[in-house]
Amino acid sequence: MDDNVRKLSEYIDKLNAEQRPDQHESPEDSPELERLYHAVRLVKSLKDPALPGKDYPERLAAVVRNRQRQKSRKRFWQRGMAAAAAVLVIAVMISTMLPFGKADIVHAMEQAYREVEAYHGVLEIVSTSAEGSRSLRSKLEVWADKEGHYYIKGLEGWQEGVITANNGMKKWQVRPESKEIYVFPAFPDPYSFILELGSEIEQAKDALSTRVVGEDTIAGRETDVLEVTPKGGAPYRIWVDKETRLPLQKQTAMQNALQSTVTYTAIEFSPKIPGELLVLDVPDGYSEIDKNPEQYVNNLEEAAGAVGFMPIVPGGVPEGFDIDGIAIVPGTGLVKLYYTAQDKDTRIVTVQGKAAGEFERASNAVFAKVNGSPAEVQSPVQDGRGILEGGQYDGMAGIRSVRWRQDGYEYAVVGNASLDMLAQFATALAGGPVEMPEPGEGLTGKPQVEVPVNMEVEQNEQKSVDAGHSPWRLDPAYVAQVFVSLEMSPGGITGDYPIQYEELEVVENNGVEAVVRVGGDKTPIGKVYLERLVRQDSTGIWTVVGYDPAE
Repeated sequence: MDDNVRKLSEYIDKLNAEQRPDQHESPEDSPELERLYHAVRLVKSLKDPALPGKDYPERLAAVVRNRQRQKSRKRFWQRGMAAAAAVLVIAVMISTMLPFGKADIVHAMEQAYREVEAYHGVLEIVSTSAEGSRSLRSKLEVWADKEGHYYIKGLEGWQEGVITANNGMKKWQVRPESKEIYVFPAFPDPYSFILELGSEIEQAKDALSTRVVGEDTIAGRETDVLEVTPKGGAPYRIWVDKETRLPLQKQTAMQNALQSTVTYTAIEFSPKIPGELLVLDVPDGYSEIDKNPEQYVNNLEEAAGAVGFMPIVPGGVPEGFDIDGIAIVPGTGLVKLYYTAQDKDTRIVTVQGKAAGEFERASNAVFAKVNGSPAEVQSPVQDGRGILEGGQYDGMAGIRSVRWRQDGYEYAVVGNASLDMLAQFATALAGGPVEMPEPGEGLTGKPQVEVPVNMEVEQNEQKSVDAGHSPWRLDPAYVAQVFVSLEMSPGGITGDYPIQYEELEVVENNGVEAVVRVGGDKTPIGKVYLERLVRQDSTGIWTVVGYDPAE
């Protein structure tokens, strides 16, 4: 801060506190400052001052222009300097005698943060529901510096024991429960823990408006309550320490029926982060994962900051399920919300991200609809294409999934629960029902050529697959590939299949019947019709029952 501005500000603060400034007794400042002190005293002595209106700058400019015509060049500059000094005094008085405005309080935060090299604190994150229910989500130990380095350790809540760190060369997350270390590139790093001081001040600086709306005591410290209206977002509040002029608490807007309050219950400042905290050390027995790693975050705001959109929290999830974690998959733009049932064994994950490319169903997926949009259902999951790729579903045996697109985003509900349970989550997330085809529900057409079936052979094939052999019989596209290839090479297949797997597209699948379209210009067959004849569930093999010749 300019030294003269600082002195003038201190002088005004003394007068506002009804105290006699030291400079009034023994002036030691420049003649310019003495004139400003005198002007401040004159303004202070006024009663019920009339503040300038919105047209004041225009009126002042008009007065200056009129005087310019009437006075000499020398006199003009003298009066111009006097007018500028008067404007400065009035502006300072307005911003000081009234509550803090954006310019001065944000400037004070900027100036205070310039003196900070690193800081260490304890951060608590509390969620409040629309009904007013409060719960502690996370308690974190935080180390951070102005170079973008940080060390965050979960003390309680969602991420208890989890360590997230970035030393500028490498970023990692340690998960003691699974004995895994997820390694990420240090840059770009989309993650910024909520209430990181530098980011918070920059957001306030770039906001549409910032105003003081009250005072409060946070962690035993007196604070100003600041309401911030960001560009294109809902207003939120931060609590600024009156002594340090740095943020101590943040309360987000109510979004998805949840509001986060983030508080530094303790904070201290340091020259740097202890060096040992920024060294990646892989303990014995831990595995290091650097492919498609997912990173835990503390709340929806952190997730939104990393992926560029606010995730949807499904409302009205089945009773007995609680959200117990939020994660992002860096580089993919995916957000995952983890839900665990009271039995601690049933787990469901909702996955969401911006849609890209065409929506392609897995070859073994049942065709369904979610809120009127095309969807796929896998039971169990055998193909993790699209939004499921890069996911970590550790310990989740018998995983099923529902996946669909809606309003430019792609969603999935994945878990080791029944399809009915997944459908409830999908309905809550999409705002509309899940429509599943009835088992055996007819297809849109019948084959032009029927293929005879030997049921005894098929039953023996089913037993073979149950024993772990020929798993390709569970994939209708693969079964169609073998059938068409044998029709083209009745003497047997040597080398590559004449029809590639990528040339096959499952266009209908109700779980019991399926139709596969055959591409390419060499095939004599246009469509293949298949059924699950031996067993009508996800463990049943597919059998060709007919086909349409190629056009």
